[in-house]
Amino acid sequence: MPEKQPKSMDELMSIRDVEPIDLPDGDVGEGLQFKTNRGDFAAILHRAPDADQAVIWVCGARGGFGGPGPGTYARMAEKFTGEGITSLRLDYRYANDVFECALDLLAGVAYLKSVGHKPIVAVGHSFGGAVVIAAGANSAHIKGVVALSPQTYGAGMAGQLAPRKLLAVHGKADTRLAYACAQQIYDWANEPKELVLYEGAEHRLEECREDLEELLGWWIPETLSAEIGPIQAPVRQ
Repeated sequence: MPEKQPKSMDELMSIRDVEPIDLPDGDVGEGLQFKTNRGDFAAILHRAPDADQAVIWVCGARGGFGGPGPGTYARMAEKFTGEGITSLRLDYRYANDVFECALDLLAGVAYLKSVGHKPIVAVGHSFGGAVVIAAGANSAHIKGVVALSPQTYGAGMAGQLAPRKLLAVHGKADTRLAYACAQQIYDWANEPKELVLYEGAEHRLEECREDLEELLGWWIPETLSAEIGPIQAPVRQ
């Protein structure tokens, strides 16, 4: 009897519809509801007119749209719209499940690809750092990955990211996840990679917010515009 082949990503997670929804109070952008074969999740789109570059932002184990900073994701998304870069901030269907959350991110990647965006950068905080690494290693349409205060659990595919660029960032005063986590992920990864550690910064990176946003403000556009080697879709056996 022939061996059963693993399902492709398209079979695992497919978008059936994308509908407008109301935004959370006080937020900016366009609220979207993604309806998929595995359930629905919400997103906020910051649309840059006529853009073909894009970023996806995901949060920690509790999901939501808040992210580090606090407010870094929303500020950067709005900044980038003025620079011709679209942002998609995603919530999760099942927070704290790396596999399911990576599928959510890959659905967001598929959506951006379908509306004309080139390979994107994915940014994740804490648990989300593992999510963007897992998704990045499984998508030929992700060009770079940013892991902010990342956990190591679920991030074991860091060694498969290359030639995608990796930026790992951590606060050296983090009492929730030691900065050794970012160091470990950096060590697992192959070039191109970069590790940035901030003295005195806790898990949410509030203490280094201005420096972090300056870093993201040049690293992401530079990565989106860089020429890198061909990215192959993962081989499934």
